[in-house]
Amino acid sequence: MAERHTRRRTGDHRPDRGSHPRRTTLRQLLRHGAAVAVLGAGAALMPQAAATAHGPVAAHQAAVPKSPARATSAAAKKLTAPAAGKLKAPAAKKRTARAANTPKGARATARVMVAQRGWSTKQYKCLAKLWHKESRWRVTAKNSSSSAYGIPQALPGRKMRSAGRAWRTDAATQIRWGLRYIEGRYDTPCRAWGHSRSTGWY
Repeated sequence: MAERHTRRRTGDHRPDRGSHPRRTTLRQLLRHGAAVAVLGAGAALMPQAAATAHGPVAAHQAAVPKSPARATSAAAKKLTAPAAGKLKAPAAKKRTARAANTPKGARATARVMVAQRGWSTKQYKCLAKLWHKESRWRVTAKNSSSSAYGIPQALPGRKMRSAGRAWRTDAATQIRWGLRYIEGRYDTPCRAWGHSRSTGWY
C-alpha cells in the first residue's frame, strides 16, 4: 500500500500554476487588450486636446493687431498731419503776401478795387498808365527829389497811414488810399491821367 501511494506521489506531475499555457495566454491577451484600449482612447483625445489648446491661442491672435508698428505709424500720421498743416499755413500766407506786393500782384488788386467802385475797364487802363508812370507799381518807390512814396506817390508818404498801418509795404493799403485820392480830386482815373499828361503830375 505504501509503495502504491509512493508511486502515485511520484507519478503525480502537476504543472506549476504560473506556467499554465492557457492561463498565460489569457493574461497576455488581457494585458494587450487593455493597452490597445488605452492607446485608442489617447488617440481619440489628442485632436480634442489640440483643438482646446489652439482655440484660445487663435482667439488671442485674432484679438491682437497683426502689426502694432503699422497701427503706431498710422496714429502718428494722424497726429502729425494737422501739425504739418499748421506749419505750412504761415509759409503759404507769406508767399501770398509777397506775390500780392509785386507789381503784377498790385495791378491785380487794383483791378478788383476799381471794379468794386463801379468803374469800367477803361478807367482801370487809365489808372494802370498813371501809376506806371509814377512808380511802375512798386510799393517802395520813392521820388528822389521829394518825399513822394509808394505806388500812388503820396506826398508825403505818411498820408497813406489813413488807409492802414502797413502803408510802407502793403500794396492793397497804398491802392486803397490812391483810389480815394483820385476819386476825391479828379472823380475818375481817366481824368487824373489826363491831368498828369498835361502837367506832369496829378
